[in-house]
Amino acid sequence: MNVAVDTSISTRCCIAGGGPAGIMLGFLLARAGIPVVVLEKWRDFFRDFRGDTIHPSTMEVLRELDLLDDFLALPHNETRQIAGYFGTESAIVGDFTHLPVACPFIALIPQWDFLNFIVEKAKAYPNFHLRMETAATDLIVEDGVVKGVRATAPTGEVDIRADLVIGADGRHSTVRDKAGLLLTDLGAPIDVLWFRLSREKAPNEQSFGYVNGDKFLVLINRDSYWQCAYLIAKGAFENIKTRGLDAFRADVARTAPVLAHVTSEIKDWEDVKLLSVAVNHLRQWYRPGLLCIGDAAHAMSPVGGVGINLAIQDAVAAANILIPVFRKGAPQVDDLARVQARRASPALRTQKLQVFIHTRLMRPVLSGRYQVRGLPWFVRLSKWLPFMRRIPARVIGMGFRPEHVEKT
Repeated sequence: MNVAVDTSISTRCCIAGGGPAGIMLGFLLARAGIPVVVLEKWRDFFRDFRGDTIHPSTMEVLRELDLLDDFLALPHNETRQIAGYFGTESAIVGDFTHLPVACPFIALIPQWDFLNFIVEKAKAYPNFHLRMETAATDLIVEDGVVKGVRATAPTGEVDIRADLVIGADGRHSTVRDKAGLLLTDLGAPIDVLWFRLSREKAPNEQSFGYVNGDKFLVLINRDSYWQCAYLIAKGAFENIKTRGLDAFRADVARTAPVLAHVTSEIKDWEDVKLLSVAVNHLRQWYRPGLLCIGDAAHAMSPVGGVGINLAIQDAVAAANILIPVFRKGAPQVDDLARVQARRASPALRTQKLQVFIHTRLMRPVLSGRYQVRGLPWFVRLSKWLPFMRRIPARVIGMGFRPEHVEKT
């Protein structure tokens, strides 16, 4: 029996990319009655060592959507403070408990659980259509206007025509490249090695950063294990591998002595995943018929773990601006420009802060020009004046312009 296969689909909005920005925007549009098709190139959302931090600003969005209670019922960890170890000294460097929000903490949850949660809520709306294993490969352009995307699916090639295409397909965005949008690269002197090591369960809601000599290591509390982010100089991974796994384990143990008895769990280099850090942004996020958001518009450093939350804030702002427009017709260039005008400043300010931390602290330490043996002055200040801990908590937890869901 022959099975009919759709080779052409029409919708109001086609979103390329099923990450936090794409899934959240798809949910918000469908909730407002706007037909939307979301394309995700993989068969599921399971990717290890993706951003797993849900910040207070995002939980405020979930509260406004009446989803917060259901979200908090999912298995998760809560970080209310961030501690830093500098040599043998330690200090609290960020305290979220003073934020004026419903959830004054960072929720740690696998990103695939968060995405599946939003998808399940979105499925309640008949206008939400998620196509897994479907990757955007090209744009459909007519008279200089983007009219849709061409995608590959298990059944073959499919055209999705839409009033608006959203590029939410990450830092290596195909949509962005096919649109010819230009990136500004701010540079990143670091890469990150991700791995996990067992953690003895204890009533501890902190995550930790260790700076010891010329080494950086961040430990994220995931209940039964530490999710470890080991910062290295850009391009240094091959040299580290050349020195051997035993030398790497020893470096980890010296940097964070609390891990010394579990470093043997790193069995081979397959247990260590490289994240090549990039910090860049589009000069212009749009062209007629197309808008980029999230990492496709501004790739963030892992400093502060804010990438997922900026992506969701982009989605909320885009929905607030575009939903009234969709109800009248197709979004025009001026409407897309309003989204960039709303979200570019918070993204750029965050990137500038990340680059400042890269160049003034991380690069000197990782290069060996400045070895940290004790508390830096700015950390010592937060120890003397505890209210100073609220500043990084505010920047990390809420961002420079938190968005709120407008009634539709």
